[in-house]
Amino acid sequence: MSEHRLPADRSTDQPLTVRRAVEADDAALLAIDRTAWDASSGFPSYQETIKDTFFARCGPEAHLVAEYDGEVVGYLRLQDKYPFPEGAGVLTINGLAVAQSARGRGVASTLLAAAAAEGRLRDARKISLHLHSTNTAARRLYERHGYVIEGTHPNEFLIEGTYTASVDMAKTL
Repeated sequence: MSEHRLPADRSTDQPLTVRRAVEADDAALLAIDRTAWDASSGFPSYQETIKDTFFARCGPEAHLVAEYDGEVVGYLRLQDKYPFPEGAGVLTINGLAVAQSARGRGVASTLLAAAAAEGRLRDARKISLHLHSTNTAARRLYERHGYVIEGTHPNEFLIEGTYTASVDMAKTL
């Protein structure tokens, strides 16, 4: 789908590539998912349900995978936001995670660019997402990629004894 060179790794000329996920990616994505989320970015109760398979709730067809030198280093879950025809053309990002070893090297940016390209191929007019107000690093990342806040829902979630807001963001394609 796309190529991007990891800037922090000057020891090799291998590009970062983005492709559609396949069943064989399950174990690598499960390992990333188990370490990528914390209470500021995800739901602890959801993480507790992740046991043996990454694709249990959503199949490979909804995932873009970043791969570097044969190793899966991140994913983005891109789905239709609405299940009815009136909502056609609006996609949503329901997960973006990067392996700890690859953070800060452009993987998330590459995945977001690939999601926008995929959205255009699917004739989408918009990509939306939700994030916790406490996930300020993700918010800055999305803003750098043209996402704007469309709404905030105060006291939406009770996570580890503290209420946090949900922030809706979107990008017009």
